Amino acid sequence: MNQLMTEIIDGLGVMHLTPGNVAMWLIAFVLFYLAIKKGVEPLLLLPIGFGVFAANFPLTGLLEEGGLFYIFYHYGIENELIPPLIFLGLGAMTDFGPVIANPKTLLLGAAAQLGVYAAFFGALFTGLFNVKEAACIGIIGGADGPTSIFLSANLAPHMMGAVSVAAYSYMALVPIIIPPIAKALTTKQERAMPMGMMRMPSKTEKIVFPVLASIVIILLVPKSAPLIAMFMVGNLFMESAVVDRLTDVARNALMNIVTILLGLGVGSTMTADSFLNSKTIGVFIMGVVAFAFATAGGVLLAKLMNLFTKNKVNPLIGAAGVSAVPMAARVVHNMGTEANPQNYLLMHAMGPNVAGVIGTAVAAGAFITAIL
Repeated sequence: MNQLMTEIIDGLGVMHLTPGNVAMWLIAFVLFYLAIKKGVEPLLLLPIGFGVFAANFPLTGLLEEGGLFYIFYHYGIENELIPPLIFLGLGAMTDFGPVIANPKTLLLGAAAQLGVYAAFFGALFTGLFNVKEAACIGIIGGADGPTSIFLSANLAPHMMGAVSVAAYSYMALVPIIIPPIAKALTTKQERAMPMGMMRMPSKTEKIVFPVLASIVIILLVPKSAPLIAMFMVGNLFMESAVVDRLTDVARNALMNIVTILLGLGVGSTMTADSFLNSKTIGVFIMGVVAFAFATAGGVLLAKLMNLFTKNKVNPLIGAAGVSAVPMAARVVHNMGTEANPQNYLLMHAMGPNVAGVIGTAVAAGAFITAIL
């Protein structure tokens, strides 16, 4: 009888609750607050927060082989299924028109990847992280959550929780991070610089672009194929205008389903043992560095381009090279309007903004190629 009672008591989750579990619950509650009260990336932070909350209950079996969260993580994220599906939905919502109309903006999106490599080398310099972990930290500078998760799954799965939360948190902080950096690197006259009307690309150009981009990018960086291929086929669905049902499913139903699974799967990696350590603090600190350098890289290249080109660009649009679409473009547009009420930079800023998504995916592929 005593043995039975002992087994019953030992089977109670409360008997195995640790201070670390409680600390992770508090982190989950912070994510709930940011998502619900502050509107910070709620589509991801809310399921991630609940994944953290549920994963830190003792004795549930959720994380054991065959458990529900194990299935979400193992089959959806570890096997690289969900992030490419997210890119499929993003492609079905993306207009490459601004990039096609002004190809120079591809360079601005590429320049924003300065933040990725600055944070990568910075993380290595600290001595706290190995080369795989440093690459996952660096990709935060691209401000692209799915790409951060994709790279972490390939190189450092134990870093996925911290890296993904940092990436999505800083994406939400774009209106706070970009303006002071962009203003410090530009004059009011530069910010007030108007840009002319953008030409409208033809339907043929928009259909050819995802095919041509796939050929060029995947041949140069084959490991970027899972993200780039799905991004481009989603865009081809939309631009072809002959598969409206597929486009609708990709950008709505499928996107919503995989977002839920992605959030819960990522959150489940944030157990007390894997998250409560000095490296997590380092991830968030280096994430800020990555984002700052990414913003600065785009602005500075735009200023450099203006020295050598006839058709000048407002340097602010370089700050949109971080791939937080379309928030970064909106922030840049608002800054331009503040300097000159007649300024309309939104569509111009969407060029480097969309190019930043491509650039970050390419950077992730390059890291996988070089490190694995």
